[in-house]
Parts: sequence; structure tokens; C-alpha cells
Amino acid sequence: MQSIGAFEAKTHLSKLLDRVARGESVTITRHGKPVALLVPAETDRTRAREAVARISERRRHIKGVPMRELLKSVHEGHRY
Repeated sequence: MQSIGAFEAKTHLSKLLDRVARGESVTITRHGKPVALLVPAETDRTRAREAVARISERRRHIKGVPMRELLKSVHEGHRY
């Protein structure tokens, strides 16, 4: 992953977007400290799909548990 200063990123934004579209990630810094991460949009969709897959896998293991019991375990310890 490449690091680039904010001024340079602003100056060369279209080139950076081309690189990110090809799958690269770029860290944008200000005064040498990371302030933003430019990543391909597909990364978010991929992470979302992985999360859905994990949730689906967990649901397979809890079939047969009544909804009331699930809600009770979720809210356990909450004060209303």
C-alpha cells in the first residue's frame, strides 16, 4: 500500500482513482500522519458478503431455538 501526501493526492486524484480502480489501496497523509484510506469500492461489497455468509452460518447452528430465547439472550443484562 502506498502513502501519499494530501496535496499530492489532490493534484493527482484522477491518477490515484485509476490505480484504486485496478485494486490498489492508497493511504493519504497530512504532515506524515495517515488521515484517510482510498480503497476499491468492491472491498466494501466483499466484506459485506463475507459478513452475510458468517451470519448465515451462525443461523444454521441456532435453528430450533425459539425467538423469545434469542431475544432474551441478546438483551440479557440490559436495563430498561
